[in-house]
Order: sequence, then structure tokens, then C-alpha cells
Amino acid sequence: MQIFAELIHRLDQSTKTGDKLDALAWFFRHASDSDSVWVIAIFSHRRPKRQVSTKQLRTWCQEKAGIPDWLFDESYQAVGDLAETIALLLPSTTGTHNLTLTEWIDWLQNLAKDTEDVKKSKILTAWDQFTSLERFVFNKLITGGFRIGVSQNLLIQALSKFAELSQAQVAHRLMGNWNPEKMSLQELLHPDNSEEDYSKPYPFFLAHPIEIDFLESSTVLEWIAEWKWDGIRGQLIRRGQQSFIWSRGEELVNDKFPEILDFLDQVPDGTVLDGELLAFQEGVPLPFSVLQTRITRKTLSKKVLLEAPVSFIAFDLLEWEGKDLRNEPLSRRKVLLEELVNSVNHSKLKLSETITFTSWEELAQVRENARELQTEGLMLKKKDSNYETGRKRGSWWKWKLNPMHIDGVLIYAQKGHGRRADLFTDYTFGVWDGEVLVSFAKAYSGLTDAEIREVDAYVKKNTKEKFGPVRTVTPGLVFEIAFEGIQASPRHKSGIALRFPRISRWRKDKPIDQANSLADLKALLS
Repeated sequence: MQIFAELIHRLDQSTKTGDKLDALAWFFRHASDSDSVWVIAIFSHRRPKRQVSTKQLRTWCQEKAGIPDWLFDESYQAVGDLAETIALLLPSTTGTHNLTLTEWIDWLQNLAKDTEDVKKSKILTAWDQFTSLERFVFNKLITGGFRIGVSQNLLIQALSKFAELSQAQVAHRLMGNWNPEKMSLQELLHPDNSEEDYSKPYPFFLAHPIEIDFLESSTVLEWIAEWKWDGIRGQLIRRGQQSFIWSRGEELVNDKFPEILDFLDQVPDGTVLDGELLAFQEGVPLPFSVLQTRITRKTLSKKVLLEAPVSFIAFDLLEWEGKDLRNEPLSRRKVLLEELVNSVNHSKLKLSETITFTSWEELAQVRENARELQTEGLMLKKKDSNYETGRKRGSWWKWKLNPMHIDGVLIYAQKGHGRRADLFTDYTFGVWDGEVLVSFAKAYSGLTDAEIREVDAYVKKNTKEKFGPVRTVTPGLVFEIAFEGIQASPRHKSGIALRFPRISRWRKDKPIDQANSLADLKALLS
């Protein structure tokens, strides 16, 4: 546990990739195999199941520290992280322990059978055994929120050097439904002799945003174009007479898409398809918001299945007859894919349309119709490209539609988290409905550090009301909000829901009475 706490400290102290790689390399050299497996699991989103609620942690901390609600709230707002707040507020101790990370995780998992009083007693005893840093890490294990800048790609780089494997090999071995409680480090990183995992997907190949010099230097004959669908990227797997549906976020989502499982049972064994899960009806894609009604529910009623029907748009074939096709050229994979889709002949399995074009100018005109077809733009793929791992520049490009824009007025603000806990960085914007500003979007990205400090100063000087962590702000600042899509939504006060809103620029040139209106927003629906 001490080694893990030191790792977290080192990772949190630097934003440099090299420093983080060094810290991970140090940990894997010094930690036990079982602790290494758990760290890999934690940093690849396979965290231990939570056995204690954040409300319980807060209450027990307040009781032990003898502090009132208001002081805890003020401390939390100043720190911006619950685990760290608790670690700082608890009285200092001189206790020690000799348990490993794995043993502490097992200890936490065993709390599942305990009553609340027993859990409280055990957590208080555990807190007394830790240093302040270890308390922070222990609380993070409970709450599950490790935000320390370790991406999946960074973890893969570190493990590649440690295990002397290629990054592609490591990425593939970390995919799938493996269990850190049952998997050894040897089985995870060198699984050749282990029992075959039929469910394991391949690492996804991701496209880069298109670059202008690409269009100026490439010939159209080398490329194919497809629509960029606005759904959930997924892989369909049929192996060992079993079917699996994986999202790009490495979630096994079989229970969410029963109609996809229905045709997947008809796909030949040894097949892996890459494509997009879409709400789809009568030959037309439906808005992503329709698909969300499926993925946010624990159980799917007949009504939901009827109102949000789903299809799979296949655009690649990664495995066929048990053979890995990723090193075959795309043109070859496409031929096999089309044959497969035609042979299955199921209404829920569709082939991604290949768009015919003879020049980039012609394709640019086609792209202008993307929003009408409920797509995000175009994908460009080199005909002879292999299916690579991760985001690689050169073979696949995404040519998205230019975002829509609306000018809104800042009306609410909330402080950020972590290093931005003392700054107002999360904003709510309004548009005019007559003489009233109605909220229509929240955004927290798009400003420079200097602009954030300037907005923060404005919020602190112009706060009208406080509602917990939220501040009502005297209207005075206008910002241009960019977004990818817009839908009517009865769940929002404005009646509008935006797709991926973010701040594109601060309109210091505009007074608030020149911000857009709700009517302007609704005009974009048509």
C-alpha cells in the first residue's frame, strides 16, 4: 500500500509524460505481481466495487473530526476532491500497518457482508493506521475517482517497456472482461498458454481529425469515404458459439441490445465486426438522444425497445473464420464484410454505405448533407490500410461537420475540481426568452487559463445568490457556444438539448442584449 501511495503521489506531482512513465516503471519494478494487476485494473477502469457510500464517508469523517456541516462544505469547496478533503480533515495519527494494496482491496470487498455500524467501525480503525497520503489513496479506492492524468495509452506504454512487448500486444491483452481478482500478471501479459477468452475484443482503431494539407496532397483514388455515424462504436464478436457486444469504452453491453444478439447468433463462428450501434427506424438513423433512452436504463421494457429500435452499421471485419484480418488491406476486409452482411440478411445488420466521389470538392458538397442524414460528417479511409491500434495519423481521417454556434450569457458558475478547486470553471449559459434569460447549455472547456482567472474574478465580484456550490451571476459576459447537434427536449427548461457543447470564444465585443434568443436556438431544429 505504501508503494501504491507513493506512485499516486509521483503521478500527481507532474504533468509531464516522461515523469509519469518513470513513476509507473518504478512501481512495476518494486510492486508484487498481484498489486501490479490491481494497478493495471484501476487505471483501465476496472475498479473495485464500492462497498461504502460517499455520504457515509463524509458523516463518519465529520464525527471523528468533530466538525459541522458548513465547515465540511467549505473545506470540500476549497479542496475540490472528497477523498482528499476527508484525508486532510481527519485527526493525525501515529498508527501503522503492513498490508499490501491487494490485501486492502480484499479487506474493502469483504465489507459487503457487514452492517453499517460494523463498516463504520472498520473504516475508522483503518483511517487510524494510515499516513495522510495513504488515507487519501485509501479513500480513492473506496470512491473510485483516480483523476491523475494516467490515460490508457500511457499505461500501455509503461507496460510495453516493462513486459518487453509491443504496444499493440499490450493493448490487446488489456481488452476484454478479465478479472483482477482471478488473473495473475503472467496470465494477463503473457496469455499464450492460458485458457482462451472468447469474449476478448480487439483494440479500436481511431481516426484523426482531418488536416488541410492532407486534402491538398492526396489523390481521391487512394481513398474510400463513408458517413461518420453518431451512435456507439462497438465490436460484435461470435466465438465458441457465444455472442458478445463490446462498446468502445470496454463495456460488455449484451443486455442493452437484445435485437443485435438475435442476428449475431446467425453469424459464423470466428467473426469480429467493427461498426456503430445506432437508433435506426424505417431506413433512417434517429438522433443520439433516442439511443440514450436505451443505455441509461437498467431494464428494457417493450415500450423502450419499440420507441428506440437499434441496428448495427458494420464498417469493418476484423476476424473471419477465426483468422485475425487486421493486417489485411481494408479493400480486402470490405469485400469479405459485404459478403457476410448479405449472407446473414438481417434487417438489424446493415453495411456502412461507401460514398462515390471523383474529387475532394465533390465530396465536400456531399458532406454538407450530413446533418440532414443524422450523421456527424465523413470518414476517409485509405484503401490499402491495415486496422491499427489506437489513434494513428495517416490512414483514417474524420471529416466532421463544422459545429453550430450560438451566443449565450453566463448566468451560473460552479467551482472546478482538483487543481481548479479554487476557481469557478463550470458554467451555465442562457439565451433570451423575451426579457428573461433561460438556461440552455453547460460548458467547462474552451477557455485559456488566463481567461478562466478573469472569469473567476468576475464571478466572485458579481455573485447574486448562492445555492450550495452554485453561484448565480449578474449577467454581463457573452460567450460563443459551439455544439455538434441540437434536439428538442422536454427535460430541459429551454426545451432544447445540445450535443457536446463547449466554449469556442469569449465575445468581449458583444453586450448581453445582443446574445441570441431561444427563438434562434429553436430555428436550428428545422
